[in-house]
Amino acid sequence: MKEFFKYVFATVFGIVISAVILGILFFVIFVGMISSIGSESETVVKKNSVLFLNLDQAIIERTPEGSFGSLFGGASDKSIGFNDVTRALKKAQTDENIQAVYLNVSAPNAGMATMLEVRNAIIDFKKSKKPVIAYSESYSQGAYYLASAANKVYLNPEGELEFKGFSSNLMFFKGALEKLGIEAQIIRVGNYKSAVEPLINTKMSDYNRQQVTAYVNGLYDTFLTGISQTRKIEKDTLWQIADQYKIQLPKDALAYKMVDGLKYKDEILDELRNVTGTDKKKEINTVSINDYIKNLSTEGESSSKNKVAVIYANGDIVGGEGSDEQIGSERISRAIRKARLDDDVKAIVLRVNSGGGSALASDVIWREMVLSKKVKPVIASFGDVAASGGYYIGCAADSIFVQPNTITGSIGVFGVILNFQELFNNKLGLTFDGVKTGQYADIMSSNRALTPAERAIIQKGVNNVYDTFISKVADGRKKTKTQIDSLGGGRVWIGTDAVKNGLADRLGSFKDAVTSAAKKAKLKDYKVVEYPEKIDPLKEFLGAAKDNVSAYYAKKEFGENYVLYKQMQKAIGNTGIQAKMEYEIRIK
Repeated sequence: MKEFFKYVFATVFGIVISAVILGILFFVIFVGMISSIGSESETVVKKNSVLFLNLDQAIIERTPEGSFGSLFGGASDKSIGFNDVTRALKKAQTDENIQAVYLNVSAPNAGMATMLEVRNAIIDFKKSKKPVIAYSESYSQGAYYLASAANKVYLNPEGELEFKGFSSNLMFFKGALEKLGIEAQIIRVGNYKSAVEPLINTKMSDYNRQQVTAYVNGLYDTFLTGISQTRKIEKDTLWQIADQYKIQLPKDALAYKMVDGLKYKDEILDELRNVTGTDKKKEINTVSINDYIKNLSTEGESSSKNKVAVIYANGDIVGGEGSDEQIGSERISRAIRKARLDDDVKAIVLRVNSGGGSALASDVIWREMVLSKKVKPVIASFGDVAASGGYYIGCAADSIFVQPNTITGSIGVFGVILNFQELFNNKLGLTFDGVKTGQYADIMSSNRALTPAERAIIQKGVNNVYDTFISKVADGRKKTKTQIDSLGGGRVWIGTDAVKNGLADRLGSFKDAVTSAAKKAKLKDYKVVEYPEKIDPLKEFLGAAKDNVSAYYAKKEFGENYVLYKQMQKAIGNTGIQAKMEYEIRIK
């Protein structure tokens, strides 16, 4: 027995010592990870280098400081802000060490307007007379849209180029909800406010089909126009090539002049060696776009005390602090207020990329925009999407800039109250009983249907929010409520149409918006400052650890259908009064 306890004690002691050692080791590694994030040093660019432009990574609004999220499938280090890409390409034009750009892209992770920003930056880079060479084993349609801006576009001899036109498919949940015994009780304003349709329909309404057809055709027109201009192929010809699915083999892409050659990677490297004057036996000097942007932080920055503040509003609009991928009303309104009260900030640019969200949170941000507009110029720059609540927060600006393929409008409001009565009673055998002090004390309860009186109360609230919405848009756009109502009703507009109908002022890039803000403030020398401050990656990871782990396993389980899972999750989660557009516009 004595020997038994001795062995048990030795085992326990060994486990404790091992745990302590592992804990210390983990702590050392963890500290190393923390110190490595945000401690990026300047990148040395060697002579006769090629700038490696990898556009398969996520192209987002702002380059992250660093990330723990990639450990569980979250935002990885392979993501970059579109503005950093455009600034890097501008710098590379005059960088004597950069001799060419090698563009590699197969399936970009970016929205349409973001790709247009990057594509235009590539076109602008070509003014330097330095070549841009694009190569891939396969091109999705979005990838080809970016690659077509290059001087030379090459495809692997056994590769693939997808060119078939755009389509839009929505998933409807009504049948699934009925099988589960869940009723979606909808209160909305606007026939075009289609975010709720997946919960109550089995197919598109005529109104929704009309608007989706209009903006998909608008996106496609911008897509074809861009390719036509750089590839010197008539737009009608491109339309026919896609409509008849003529690009089925690599040789078809060459025959229709969609690419300049069918080559293997080693042949591309030889071409880059010729451009840079590199010996065939030596490696080419390269620098990735992710490393190259590290040199952008202070170089060439104005010493002027005059500032133009850029406020990034990206993601769903929610109350509270939000995150770098979510517009928290407290965080964003505080950032606008900080810029407004700073005497050195002479103008503000609100950069919006959002399909909306909470109507109340949108109004909180709108208020700060109105106050700022009274004391200094305020310009709005709309990205891929600035719709519903995303439009709400920007409508008070002095001027609104959109890209031709920006999705905007969707001026409407809806409310969703889910009724689980049948699921609880008939499928799970659960019943409810209780007391209340007033007839509306349990209004919007999820275990029973709304009464007609309750529905009327909620409808009144939704109508009031919509009236407030169109009133504030009318004030900001200097139009009547009737005019805005005729453009509202939840209808979605493409950027070109928004300029025509007055919901936006100008077609232009993010840079154009910043330049306009400076001009309106009568600034010739200024520096750009960004708000809000990026969230510390460690805090973000720890705060979102549970969500990151869940997302990792969901992606692993659903694969390509993960996007459908997210759509269903969002649709069912849209409870309460929302100013939101539930579309994610992507081309593949």
